Amino acid sequence: MKQYKVIAFDLDGTLTQYRTPLGEANAALLRALGQKYRCLMVGAGSCERIFRQMNGFPIEIIGNYGMQHSVMENGELRLIKSDRYETDREFFERTAERVRRQTGYTDFRGESVQFHESGAVTLPLLGTDADLRDKLRFDPTGEKRRAIYDVVAAAFADYNCFVGGSSSFDIVRKPCDKYTALTEFAAQAGIRKEEILFTGDDFGKGGNDEAVMRGGIDCVVVNDYRAVGDRLAEAGISAGR
Repeated sequence: MKQYKVIAFDLDGTLTQYRTPLGEANAALLRALGQKYRCLMVGAGSCERIFRQMNGFPIEIIGNYGMQHSVMENGELRLIKSDRYETDREFFERTAERVRRQTGYTDFRGESVQFHESGAVTLPLLGTDADLRDKLRFDPTGEKRRAIYDVVAAAFADYNCFVGGSSSFDIVRKPCDKYTALTEFAAQAGIRKEEILFTGDDFGKGGNDEAVMRGGIDCVVVNDYRAVGDRLAEAGISAGR
């Protein structure tokens, strides 16, 4: 059996429900795993957003598909990397309008496109002001977004495009993705990618965990965040010393 040094986690759908706080059961799991492994979050959102959703849980975080990296220092979150780039807002607004006409998602609440400080862009199919309950009901299996993924990816062909959140697409500059983020982390930490185990929930077409599996990093697939400990146990990962 492989001897892993790092257990890396996605957040939404893997350790928590979408945009909900980290529960005590999975917090306890992370504390126990941290006695034996270097635990790491790898997410689409910013390190600050992930940290808040985890109720300030003390853990190393790679955010924004690798553009950010934070560590805990004296009980505080400290960014050791925070890249950003300029976004052509006119292009994204114009292209998003065309994609909506092509796919039929012309009815939305709030803004059609969400721009982030990092330069990353979210295409929220239901709009920026959609009710969270509507978002959660919209596409729990990802089927609706995967059905139009090729259209969206082609429209933003100069960028990486991922099925993100519960009802949206994440669009980031190349080569940003979770696999690239993990391999860069491994190189800096002096470990091999074979010593990393990644735990996520969206490895399907366009899923933001897909690149990790395609890149050859070992993965544990989680279909229910309440059972992440069981899935890790099945993969031979035990908590504690």
